[in-house]
Amino acid sequence: MQGTVDGFTYGLVTPVAAFLMAALGAALGLRCTTRSLHAARSYRAGWLALGSLSIGSGVWTMHFVAMTGFTVQETPISYDRPLTFAGLALAVVMVGIGIFIVGYRGATRMALITGGTITGLGIASMHYLGMAGMRMDARFAYDTPLVVLSVLIAGAAATGALWAAVTLRGALSGLGASILMAVAVTGMHYTGMAALDVHLHLPPTLPSDLSAVLPGDRPAEMIGPMLVGPGCFLLLAAVVLLFDPGAVTGEPGPDPRAGRPLRGPARGGAGGARYR
Repeated sequence: MQGTVDGFTYGLVTPVAAFLMAALGAALGLRCTTRSLHAARSYRAGWLALGSLSIGSGVWTMHFVAMTGFTVQETPISYDRPLTFAGLALAVVMVGIGIFIVGYRGATRMALITGGTITGLGIASMHYLGMAGMRMDARFAYDTPLVVLSVLIAGAAATGALWAAVTLRGALSGLGASILMAVAVTGMHYTGMAALDVHLHLPPTLPSDLSAVLPGDRPAEMIGPMLVGPGCFLLLAAVVLLFDPGAVTGEPGPDPRAGRPLRGPARGGAGGARYR
């Protein structure tokens, strides 16, 4: 028996809130990536790590904000904690690999394609691992073409966002890159959800109220607290960026080795971004 799936239980509230969380994480992470290109080599890894954590946290938070609006009429839903938090770690690591490639290789075509592809795969992997962590009295089936499309959306938009972040200057270009990354995340999510079919187990093997067997794990009780940590981290990352004028304006910051502004990407890297 096929379950009655509703991905918009609260209307447009959850999609809009999810998109805003993705945009916030992208704005912070891409700005950190851009800032790393102007930083001294000893500081570059720190900026890129902060960017990885920001984008990864934004992606993961977006997913679970969106999932608060996901219901299956015939069965309650819970989440497996280890798999749920493994999705956060996977997103941070794979996004980190992608932006470290761009941060150290610069805005070369190969670096952007490789970094964007890995970042997009990280976004998609987090989504499907998060879905695997769902617990309900049903099994999932996916439409393969839509799954492939969701991965392509994530990879293409992530590549475009990284390109805009490291090659274009100004607040508007940074905003555009953040929106593009948010489109990648939310577009991938809802395309992936459109690929999902839920087939209920008959007769049911779980009681109608999951609280009898999974106390405290119901979505309303679990998702909210889970979002507190990543949400606080995004706030902390925003504070760090606000106290660094170069990160906010996109201009080179001070060179701690020479006491003067850096002109363009930091020297000594494997390859700087090419600005014109």
